Amino acid sequence: MVFGFIKGQFIDVIEWTDDTRDTMVWRFQRHGNEIKYGAKLTVREGQAAVFVHEGQLADVFGPGLYMLETNNMPVMTTLQHWDHGFNSPFKSEIYFINTTRFNDLKWGTKNPIMTRDPEFGPVRIRAFGSYSMRVSDPAKFMVEIVGTDGEFTADEISFQIRNVILQEMSRVLAGSTIPVLDMAANTADLGKLVTKAIAPTVAEYGLTLPELYIENISLPEEVEKALDKRTSMGIVGDLNRYMQFNAAEAMANPASGAGATMAAGMAAGMGLGMAQQVGPWGAAPAAASNAPPPPPPAPETLWHLAVNGATEGPYSRSHLGRLITEGRFSRDTLVWTAGQDGWKPAGEIRDLAQLFTVAPPPPPPPMAPPGA
Repeated sequence: MVFGFIKGQFIDVIEWTDDTRDTMVWRFQRHGNEIKYGAKLTVREGQAAVFVHEGQLADVFGPGLYMLETNNMPVMTTLQHWDHGFNSPFKSEIYFINTTRFNDLKWGTKNPIMTRDPEFGPVRIRAFGSYSMRVSDPAKFMVEIVGTDGEFTADEISFQIRNVILQEMSRVLAGSTIPVLDMAANTADLGKLVTKAIAPTVAEYGLTLPELYIENISLPEEVEKALDKRTSMGIVGDLNRYMQFNAAEAMANPASGAGATMAAGMAAGMGLGMAQQVGPWGAAPAAASNAPPPPPPAPETLWHLAVNGATEGPYSRSHLGRLITEGRFSRDTLVWTAGQDGWKPAGEIRDLAQLFTVAPPPPPPPMAPPGA
């Protein structure tokens, strides 16, 4: 009776059902670590069970239903020196390992990565993305990472994995010859390079990374603004036509601030025109003329100068004439204006070549007075 009562106190079904979605390791709780010989061990798909006997890792069980006996516990039998059958409880710690994938884990660069771009030169870039991991070697994972932690979550190892990813990601991005503007089209290949490079390191933890994604590679905000401006200039093309287009848009949308200002200016111009037609107060209006109004004056062309590797301007044509007298502008000076194809010497541009006139000859000597 006494022996039967004691046997009834021991747990005879060992299993783990997890619904936390982030627990990687869970230690089976039992009184005094005593496991009944012949107990049933249930290991479900996506799990592994690791026996630790007196601080030493013993047997590892994959998915299945096991009767804990000497014939299916070879390492435990060796450690206990069980050379014959027995029917007494034994003490051992049992850890259940979650071997499914842990998805949507995030990584990102803390500091910008310095890289040399073939077009822009040295640039600082940032990157972020996600990855998944799973336990590939439960025994090694227990020894190298978990230790005696009774409930180990993915957050406890994800920080270390992020450091491994970032170290290799920095090396791959800095060493690649892919232009920054083309990296978005090569993120899949870059992710595969990083995954392959860090595989030996994470394997030492008993882990694998089935997937690693680079979701974005970005430049500093100042560089992105400069690129946006450069793109806008390429789309605009003729700056004068762009300004005319903006004026037309403002007139078509008087509700906006720019439209209201434009409308007010037009109203003032119309009022001034009407006043000119009426003439002096009380006078009869002048006869209406059928002649078309004169065209608006052409917008003045503004020029940029390239001087000693720096850009100056924009300057008007009259201002360039003053620079000639000061000795700061010559025929060889490179100039550019909106719509021009690249920089050109000023002497090759007809509108500016007229400024470089040949100095007139000296005046003739004064004539002697008659009778002298």
